[in-house]
Amino acid sequence: MKRCWTICLIALLPVLPAWGASPGYQPMENPVGPQSWWWDNAWWEEGHIPLPVNHSVETRWIEYPNGDVSVPAMIAHPADGKKYPAVLYQHGRRGLDELIQAQVRRLAARGFVVLAPDVFSGRFIEKLPIEHDYLVETDAAAGIDVLLALDNVSTKQACIASQTRGGYIALKAVTTHGKQRQSIACYVAWYPHMQDPNAPEPMQVYRYATEVDQLSIPTLIFIGDQEQYQRRRSIETAIQSLQAAGKDARFVIYPGVGRGFDFRPPHVRTLADDLAAQDAMMRATRFINDNLTR
Repeated sequence: MKRCWTICLIALLPVLPAWGASPGYQPMENPVGPQSWWWDNAWWEEGHIPLPVNHSVETRWIEYPNGDVSVPAMIAHPADGKKYPAVLYQHGRRGLDELIQAQVRRLAARGFVVLAPDVFSGRFIEKLPIEHDYLVETDAAAGIDVLLALDNVSTKQACIASQTRGGYIALKAVTTHGKQRQSIACYVAWYPHMQDPNAPEPMQVYRYATEVDQLSIPTLIFIGDQEQYQRRRSIETAIQSLQAAGKDARFVIYPGVGRGFDFRPPHVRTLADDLAAQDAMMRATRFINDNLTR
């Protein structure tokens, strides 16, 4: 009997590579060469590097109503009293903690008025929840109107930025709750969760949220190439679907980093984290400015 099993296994070995090579999901790679969307000929040919804009930042906290809930929100903006474009920043499972507040300040320092709703505190949700409360999506959507009504906002629309589970909350705010085009001009996300967190495991591994296909606004997503497989797969298949539909969907992969490269604490940060975080912020800045209506 052992000999039979051995012979059968050997007979199957030539077939196994064919199974592995069958068509299916393939991880995406950054495009290469001068025809790529990210190519900067001024840098390559002339050595020119765009100068970053840096502003001193002021922050304050407000609360705004959404039904019978009062939603706390952090507002960050340049400290010069001038008007700037609007960005809503939606936190993920960490909540709006000190590391994410630093990301909000970094956006504001680029020349934006940033409103960051704390949708967990408003509904007494503990940090790092497993289940998703669909009502927080309405809190984010309501925050967009509050942001655009601020006196120091210079644009008629805002862009929505997010990270981790905030990517799903932001997605629902602009699609299910009708904010894209009218109020939201673009979607930017750092390693977002592109699936309903309450969906069953096969949906988490093999599918992306159907709301992605409803996106009609320019989209820019950043991940590290060490991103966890399930999340990376859903992000990449979502981007592939948007691109196949002819939509403006851009995707940047940073080598040598994983999730959290823009907010990792000092004792674990690497040079690769910092380089990726700075590059992503500069690309997000240009992308947002290019897509906002003045």
